Amino acid sequence: MKHLRLPVVLVAGTLVLSACAGVGNKSDSGGSDGQASADSTPSGTLKVMGLGGEDEVGLARMTAFKTAFPGVTVQNNKGDFDAQQFLTAVSSGNPPDAVYMGRNLIGTYAAKGAIQPLDDCIKNSGIDTTQYREAAMNEVKLKDKIYGIPEFYTVSTNLISETALKSAGVPVSDIQTTDWDKLEATAKQLYKAKNGRPARIGYDPKMPDFFPLWAMANGAEIIKPDGSPNLNDPKAVEALQFTIKLINAQGGWSNFKTFRDTFDLFGEKNQFTKDQLAAFPIENWYVNVLRDARANGLKLQSTPFTDRQGQPISTIGGSAWVIPKGAKNPNAACQWAKTLTAKETWLKAAEARMQTVAKDKSFFTGLFTGNKQADEEIKAKYLKPSGDAGFDAAIKNYYDVLDKAKSLNPSAAGAEIDAAWKSAVGKALAGSATPQAALDQAQSEAKTAFDKASQG
Repeated sequence: MKHLRLPVVLVAGTLVLSACAGVGNKSDSGGSDGQASADSTPSGTLKVMGLGGEDEVGLARMTAFKTAFPGVTVQNNKGDFDAQQFLTAVSSGNPPDAVYMGRNLIGTYAAKGAIQPLDDCIKNSGIDTTQYREAAMNEVKLKDKIYGIPEFYTVSTNLISETALKSAGVPVSDIQTTDWDKLEATAKQLYKAKNGRPARIGYDPKMPDFFPLWAMANGAEIIKPDGSPNLNDPKAVEALQFTIKLINAQGGWSNFKTFRDTFDLFGEKNQFTKDQLAAFPIENWYVNVLRDARANGLKLQSTPFTDRQGQPISTIGGSAWVIPKGAKNPNAACQWAKTLTAKETWLKAAEARMQTVAKDKSFFTGLFTGNKQADEEIKAKYLKPSGDAGFDAAIKNYYDVLDKAKSLNPSAAGAEIDAAWKSAVGKALAGSATPQAALDQAQSEAKTAFDKASQG
């Protein structure tokens, strides 16, 4: 459920993408790509790509599919989505049947003809798209066609070390993102240095990855509703300028990043327990990681990440199931996507998670599925007070922002826009370009990519 750093390999696959552009477009007008039939039961082999780790949640859902469709043999090529591998498979005419990819990539692959519309699949298989969160569905559409079935839904909130705050005499309420000047002052108060280098970061804005969130908090949409880039919006530039200022007040980017790279994010002795960090915004999956750190003295607190008007806000992340052009078993792929994202399947997955929780003598931190109906039923059935007020506050903040979170608008050049802003933010952080100049260049590059994709 971590962020997928996929656009890095997009450049290597550009030529392959171009080769895909003319593949199998017949499905746009009625479909010869083998969309699922209304009365057909899938059989044969289903080749799956992009599904990495198989924890109890994943295994429970795969079992649900195999139970429902015993005539299908599932071949899962374990490992996270690999753009080059995927594009090579599509261009060679031997693609997988179902692919799990980040929703931010779908517009690019749809525009290039590498994946097929799922409107027939949805209609013939009776998939109720109203069960999925609207923001997630927005990400899988392009030109009024649906190209993916969404699953998982990551949102962000501030997680805080109570120990760090107490040592500096800072109240929890001062960790807020409404008043940026006050946030900078709070970060400075919490910041510790040793020999001129960071020893504790006061507030980590999580750059470069969280640039879209900071831009959104300042009122900027870095992708316009029509899918065109808006990377150098003055409010986006201002957001980048502020986060760089915040980092410069805590040792400067080079020292800041070098120190941050030493964090053992997934260890029991992580940046909170070692007093290396006071606060940062992070996605909902991370609260599950932190449970074991309580044995090492972690005392967690949380506040919502808000816009500058004080309203809780979050961008969203997550993946979706897509069917490539030329898939040999699209019928099984359609049923796979339907089954793995259905409410009943998620409830089985939640039951499996609760068995693990009971075995570990721990507590449930939520399951954020992208299926609104499933989320609500799972929360009502399984989410109970944990006995740890800080964790309870964090989990509540994540649930509270689910319906307020916003997706980036889908774009025919989604992956290229993503790569452009990441490159620009990296240059600005390193000081090789001003925020304005970096985002101006990124806007120009992204606009060129968008115009080309829109003409295809």
